[in-house]
Order: sequence, then structure tokens, then C-alpha cells
Amino acid sequence: MTLSRKEKPDEEAPAVQLDSVALRYEQGPFILKDLNLVLPADSIRFLTGPSGAGKTSLLSLLYLAQRPSLGAVKLFGTDVTAANRGRLPAIRRKLGVIFQDFRLLDHLSTFDNVALPLRIAGIAETEIKENVTELLSWVGLEDLMETRPAVLSGGQKQRVAIARAVVNRPQLILADEPTGNVDDEIGMRLMQLFIELNRLGACIIIATHNEHLVSRFDFPRLSLADGCLEEQA
Repeated sequence: MTLSRKEKPDEEAPAVQLDSVALRYEQGPFILKDLNLVLPADSIRFLTGPSGAGKTSLLSLLYLAQRPSLGAVKLFGTDVTAANRGRLPAIRRKLGVIFQDFRLLDHLSTFDNVALPLRIAGIAETEIKENVTELLSWVGLEDLMETRPAVLSGGQKQRVAIARAVVNRPQLILADEPTGNVDDEIGMRLMQLFIELNRLGACIIIATHNEHLVSRFDFPRLSLADGCLEEQA
């Protein structure tokens, strides 16, 4: 598969910067505490930690579903915590998010689910057909392009969700257990896709419980425990 970068990342600013970030829901205890992190545009990291450590909460801050209770979240040099709402759509277009629950649109086929970000961006249908077909072949779904999510297995839905998240070559990819529903062979193929996108300049954060997966790749690790973040080489 041949990938090319669609938009050159801002090389002057980190893809992700957290400055003393903390998060709690309403008046409950802090889920995340005093997080400080800088990730360059071309970095790739595993995000690990026990269940309940706050991995999904951290990702939700990065894809702008939550605002921090304290501190600042900066993406591509923009403080999204304080940014005017009118600036956020442009930031979101640089993100690719892979959710654990897939969030596919049941009334759309596999092809149309994956094509959706490109259609929203106004890409020509000829280019959409080429890009989506190539990507679905890469993830092993070329024979299911017209199939709707209701009849897909969990692993197939996972691959559709991943293809949709990366089809527009985002500058920051946030993946929540992206290989959790697929076998080892498909998992390795998906990891190679992430590696290729990273080689082209995307910053990638892969949240996972899979220690076997982590051990097979020499990527630095972000470890969450008790709401605190530690970066390990």
C-alpha cells in the first residue's frame, strides 16, 4: 500500500502538549492529576495502565470531547482549552480517533462509513473511490465494501473504524485498544499501517492493555497509574 501525506504538519509546534492538566467529573475525585507531556509531530507512543487508570479520559481530552478541570491542552501549538469554538473544527480535522465501541453508522455500508471523512472534506468522488478501496484492501475488507455494520463481526467493525479514522491522513491518531478485537495476524497488519502513517509524520497514541503487543514494538510508553502519567523509554 502506498501512502502519502495530505497535509504537512506544523513542524514548529508539538502535536500534543499537556501543561499541568487535571480532570475530574463534576465534584468527584480527580481522574487525572498534574499531567505534563510534550509529543513531537512524528512521535508514536503506547499508552498503558490498569483498567480505571484514566486512559480513555486522557484520550477524550485530546480529541476535544472533554475540557480539563485544570491546566492547558495544546494541539499543534493551539491551546484548545482556551480557544474560541470557531477554531476547533479546523483542529478536529487533523485528528483521527479509533473508539473501542467503533461508532459506525448503521445505515451506511463499509465503503460509505470509511468514505465519510473524505466526503465531509469535499474530496472528489474519484479520489474517494481510489483511497477507500485501497485502504479497505489493506485491512482485508475488500470483499465487504457494500456490507452494513449489523452483519459484521467485532473484528471487522474494528477494521472499518480504523480505516475511517486514518483515511484522511490525520496528523494525530488516537487509538483506544485498536487491536482488541482482531487476531494476531490482522493486529500486526494494522500496526504496520500505524507505523507507515507515523513514518509520514503522524503522531500516534495507542492505548492498550495488550502487553504482548507492547513487547513486540520498540516504542516509548506512556504509563498511567492512579491518575499520574510517566513516560518510559
